[in-house]
Amino acid sequence: MNLQPGRLYHLYNRGNNRERIFFNEENYRYFLGKMRKHLLPHTQLLAWCLMPNHFHWLLYVREDASVAALGQDLRTMLSSYTRAVQNQQQRTGSLFQQHTQAKELAADIYASNCFCYIHQNPWRASLEAIAGDWPWSSFRDYAGLRNGNLCDRELARELLDLPDNPQELQAFMLQVLPDGIGEQLL
Repeated sequence: MNLQPGRLYHLYNRGNNRERIFFNEENYRYFLGKMRKHLLPHTQLLAWCLMPNHFHWLLYVREDASVAALGQDLRTMLSSYTRAVQNQQQRTGSLFQQHTQAKELAADIYASNCFCYIHQNPWRASLEAIAGDWPWSSFRDYAGLRNGNLCDRELARELLDLPDNPQELQAFMLQVLPDGIGEQLL
C-alpha cells in the first residue's frame, strides 16, 4: 500500500474466503476502538462502514503523517484484531485477505460517490430495511441520528462539498449512484 500524506483514499478489506470478520456486537465495538487508536493519529476518517465480512474507510492521510508509521499501525491493528477473533472463535489461520486495498481518490465526484457507496453498503446488502438503521457505519452520524466522533465531518463537508443540513445530507447519501460505480471504487 502506497499511501501519501495530504491525499484521500478508499481503504477496504474483507474476510479471507469472504468469511465473516465480525461475529457479535462486541467485535464491532472492539474494531472501532482499534480504528480510533491506530488510524486517527495518522488520518482523518471521513466515512466508515463495518459489514459482517468486510469493511470500508474513506480517509484523508494527515499532512504530517509518517506513512511508515501508518502502515505499521494498520498491520498492528488488523493482526491484533485477528488474534482476538481467533481466540474468541477458537480458530486458526488468516482472518483477512492478504492485503488491505487502497484506492486514491481525487476530491471530486468519485470521492463523493465513494462516500455514498460506503454508506449505502448495508442497505444494498439487505442488512437493513431502512437506510440508516445499520449501527456500524458513519451514516447515522452524518444524518443527525447519532453524535459519533470518529469522523471529521467538517473536513468531509469541505473536501466532498456535502450539504450542512442533516436531512439534505441524508438524501445526498441515498442518491442513486451511477451504474458500475462499485467497480470504479474498488
